Amino acid sequence: MRTNAAFIVWLVLSAGLFAQDSIPAGTILPVQLNSSLKTQKARPGQSITARVMQAVPLPGGAKIPAGAKVIGHVLAVRPGARGTGSEISLRFDTLVSGAKKFTILTNLRALASMMEVHEAQIPESGPDRGTSEYNWTTDQIGGEVDYHAQGAIVRNSQIVGHSVADGVLVLVSSKPGSACRGEVEGNDRPQALWVFSSDACGLYGYENVNVTHDGRTPPVGYITLSSPEGKLNIRAGSGMLLRVN
Repeated sequence: MRTNAAFIVWLVLSAGLFAQDSIPAGTILPVQLNSSLKTQKARPGQSITARVMQAVPLPGGAKIPAGAKVIGHVLAVRPGARGTGSEISLRFDTLVSGAKKFTILTNLRALASMMEVHEAQIPESGPDRGTSEYNWTTDQIGGEVDYHAQGAIVRNSQIVGHSVADGVLVLVSSKPGSACRGEVEGNDRPQALWVFSSDACGLYGYENVNVTHDGRTPPVGYITLSSPEGKLNIRAGSGMLLRVN
């Protein structure tokens, strides 16, 4: 009975999503890469997939469900060699939920390594199977703290959002001088950022990687990552915040 009810809820939410003409500009999709991106192996045209890790609220009560798939492709690759840099360009342009497909264009707000993602899901006290996740305190990527029991996301003693079962809902912000933005085109509702802080921006856990182009400006949607030290490897399990253009 519960399974049927859950399916009906999912069906209603999915219908609400795809009844819309478009996903509002500024909507953030918190995703996790399903496979690695290696400049030594990637080829133009290669498909890339990522999983939406937290239900994304939309205007009117609709949601993009957790588990939806974001699909993209490799656009260009410069493998690099000893003494030369490497580069990979990609674009995410399709959102899939069940049998429905939705065309999107996104830019890259933040990218975190698999280890950063893993550590953000471990309580500050360390692994403890005897303590309910409800009582955990975890550190978001970017520095904010998730007090699960209180349902509060805190930055510098100020509550900036609240904790939910599959992540966090916060008002997106930007640090002074940051390349990332807060609200976009009036899109100032709480957003789903999964394991990221409200002002998370740029790279985390990738010391030798640069975001050469984030996809916000022409060519819109083209995301280019580079490394000055030869091979570039963005591992499966890495987390990304993709923002709809």
